[in-house]
Amino acid sequence: MQEDTPKKTSFTFELTNDQQELLLGLMVGGNYRKREVPYSLYSIEGDHFNATLYQKEKHGKRKLCVQGSKAEDFVLFQLEPIVLGAATLGYEKELQPELFSSHAGSDESGKGDYFGPLVVSTVYADEKLIDEMVKLGVKDCKMMTDKAVLTVGANLRKLLGADGYSVVKLNPAAYNRLYARMRNINRMLAWAHGTAIEELLTKRPECKRVVVDQFAPTEATILKALKPLGKKAKIEQRHKAESDIAVAAASVIAREIFIRSCLDMGKECFGDSPSEDQRIPLGSSDPRVRNLAEEMVRANGPVWLMNHVKAHFQTTDKVLSACGYSRSDLPEEGQVISAYKRSQLG
Repeated sequence: MQEDTPKKTSFTFELTNDQQELLLGLMVGGNYRKREVPYSLYSIEGDHFNATLYQKEKHGKRKLCVQGSKAEDFVLFQLEPIVLGAATLGYEKELQPELFSSHAGSDESGKGDYFGPLVVSTVYADEKLIDEMVKLGVKDCKMMTDKAVLTVGANLRKLLGADGYSVVKLNPAAYNRLYARMRNINRMLAWAHGTAIEELLTKRPECKRVVVDQFAPTEATILKALKPLGKKAKIEQRHKAESDIAVAAASVIAREIFIRSCLDMGKECFGDSPSEDQRIPLGSSDPRVRNLAEEMVRANGPVWLMNHVKAHFQTTDKVLSACGYSRSDLPEEGQVISAYKRSQLG
């Protein structure tokens, strides 16, 4: 018995001015909740999907991204008949051939997490690989559970082979040293993306185009960090670029490696078989993040932080203070604070 083709969960469209007007009428008049999304003209949340029309205009068109488990239903029953005026679902290869042509995607994980590394991955994709990626269930890692990321990421790396992807992993000690030199997270990300892109292009010289999830306010940040092969390639920076499956694949691999690193750190802290409650908490706002850091500092001293966390986060000051220490008890690279806190201190 033939298996049903899985529904797509991510779509991207370039809309004309007339189509934008129709879309905005649909968004405002429909039974949807308005969302606040950076750089967007308008964004809505519906039944298991969201749709965002971005501000940036190029050649008279704006980009619409639709994502979620029921994104396909919105495209089929609302977007196509009301806005697009034509059937597009199932004809993506004919209508948007650039999505299926040979190109690479680059994305990162761990940027906002206190514990663990910063990981950037760049992934090569062509029409054959993209078909296989869809079968594996590759999509934006933010729409996947950690368990799914670990499974799909491992299968994806096997599919791509060593020449199909690259990874730049900055463990906390290296991250803290680099941040002390650069003192700007966007410059660090640009360096990491530039390095990962260069490695991938060295392996796949036939790749001439790279799509990058834009993380900095301007496109110049990453362009300045590109290396020789990267400078020769066409670099396309987009907000919410995970709608491109090569970028989605890069997000999955980066997140998989980040999660595995945190699982290994949990074994270091709690033994080879830590319980669910003893896993390294992800993110930075969860109270368990600070609680664990304080527990480890009390047991191992303040320098423990330098090999396990991103020390410039404000969480470090709170942890040190709670344990009777200050940044002066850290090595030189641990005394560098975030740009936000520097601005507060004047």
